[in-house]
Amino acid sequence: MRLEGRRESTNVEDRRGVSGGAILGGVGGGAIILALIVMLLGGDPTAVLQQAGSAVPTQTTEATFSEEEQELASFAKKILAGTEDVWTAQFAKYGYEYQAPKMVLYTGTTSSGCGTANAQVGPFYCSADQTIYLDLSFLATMKQQIGADGDLAYGYVIAHEVGHHVEYLLGTLSKAHQKMSQSSKTVANQYSVRLELLADYYAGVWANNDNARYNSIEPGDIEKALDCATKIGDDYLQKKAQGYVVSDSFTHGTAKQRYNWLRKGMTYGDIEHGDTFSQDYDRL
Repeated sequence: MRLEGRRESTNVEDRRGVSGGAILGGVGGGAIILALIVMLLGGDPTAVLQQAGSAVPTQTTEATFSEEEQELASFAKKILAGTEDVWTAQFAKYGYEYQAPKMVLYTGTTSSGCGTANAQVGPFYCSADQTIYLDLSFLATMKQQIGADGDLAYGYVIAHEVGHHVEYLLGTLSKAHQKMSQSSKTVANQYSVRLELLADYYAGVWANNDNARYNSIEPGDIEKALDCATKIGDDYLQKKAQGYVVSDSFTHGTAKQRYNWLRKGMTYGDIEHGDTFSQDYDRL
């Protein structure tokens, strides 16, 4: 992506120099990998965070960051700034005022409005404090674990979480969570899939409008982002992790669905075409 000269968002809190300590009641290495896969680009992970335990009191540590780490931090801030510009304009079309989320960059563990944030759960949006939590090392993990790479693919990670914030602002997130709490596990999972695919669509809306505004997308970017969407499909990840697929347990959508909804958002670039709730689940 072409990001030279772009502004960095000021809605970012950098906690990378603060250590949250060890996780009490932690999980083993195998469970950590599985949790990472399950929670890739997840929504509101309150239950998972509670199960993961709580952190001991935070300790400030002296931290020095490599040039690569600082470049990643700058990249994340520029992507967030781009989402602010895009969604401010999108909301203005309908007479609404966009309220941007905050983003917290951290290393290891940190506290959030939804519980303890840690690298095990990956990046996530917490509606309780309207904040996105991101351990930048997760981007390297994406490349190492599933082969997802590229600026637009990394931008998609952040834009997807911002998509959940858009769902929150529009009331979609709370309505879906209410229905999920009143439904069977299978039906609740289907509501989760609808939310995730909508966040994918909104990430595509960002990519479309960011490129229109800044000519930011370079050759190969779209293909890598769509490849990333495919590799975080529930069926792809389940087969990679356990060798078989359990469709009733899907919470994020299949590889084909995630690819299609991200691409759809990139194609239309508007809110109107992103309805993942009115059509039959089997036709998403």
